Amino acid sequence: MKDLEKLSKNIRINALEMVNKANASHIASALSIVDIMSVLYGSIMHYDVKNPSYKDRDRFILSKGHGCVAVYSTLAEIGFINKEDLTTYGDDFSWLMNHISHKVSGVEFSTGALGHGLPFGVGKSLAAKIQKKNYKTYVLLSDGEMDEGSNWEALMFAAHNRLDNLVAIIDYNKLQSLDSIENTLGLEPLNSKLSAFGCQVIEVDGHNTEEIKSALISPQDKKPKVIIAHTVKGKGVSYMENSVEWHYKSPSDEQLKEALEEINNA
Repeated sequence: MKDLEKLSKNIRINALEMVNKANASHIASALSIVDIMSVLYGSIMHYDVKNPSYKDRDRFILSKGHGCVAVYSTLAEIGFINKEDLTTYGDDFSWLMNHISHKVSGVEFSTGALGHGLPFGVGKSLAAKIQKKNYKTYVLLSDGEMDEGSNWEALMFAAHNRLDNLVAIIDYNKLQSLDSIENTLGLEPLNSKLSAFGCQVIEVDGHNTEEIKSALISPQDKKPKVIIAHTVKGKGVSYMENSVEWHYKSPSDEQLKEALEEINNA
């Protein structure tokens, strides 16, 4: 898993530099999903960087579109886009928008308003079944996003249609916007709720690449799979971890330097 650790490190560095340059938000939301992105693109998904529209590719949808710098960074690391293009993030007329954009090579779907990614992914999964295609659809959601009823409707539909080619991953970092999940709208017992909706549910440490990979490759028995990934918002930068303020705050040059030193010395 050393290569995945290196990939995660590079994604975190890119993401921090992008947000600092653009004076943008949501860096903590991006850092919490880095290790999930690393496993998906580093060892699980089937894709072709030279042919982004390859028909049998696995589909990945970032439903929490505000965490886009983690995806853009990943796409640059594996070759879908040039690393030099990351410096244009958030600029006027740049395709690297502040919420993820399908105009970027390797991105399936533009998201911003929460609660849309999973219903879209369910449609992709159903289409694969109808067309007898073998690709899988992976959807990464935020925990706060689970407040949206559209996600629960999508899960019911997916279970009813036995979409065992669908994998939803919940970034369960326990914080949303300005407060904790518990104080805003508690999700527990999340595992039991998802199981009751007809899903195969697996809980993992969202920063343990071996656990993430094991959950992703585990067999599915005619059910959609939901992985509850317990994560730390702002993971990798101690002054950002578990801190609500970094949902919106951008690191200064001095804070960026401190963050990069910590990641490089970890």
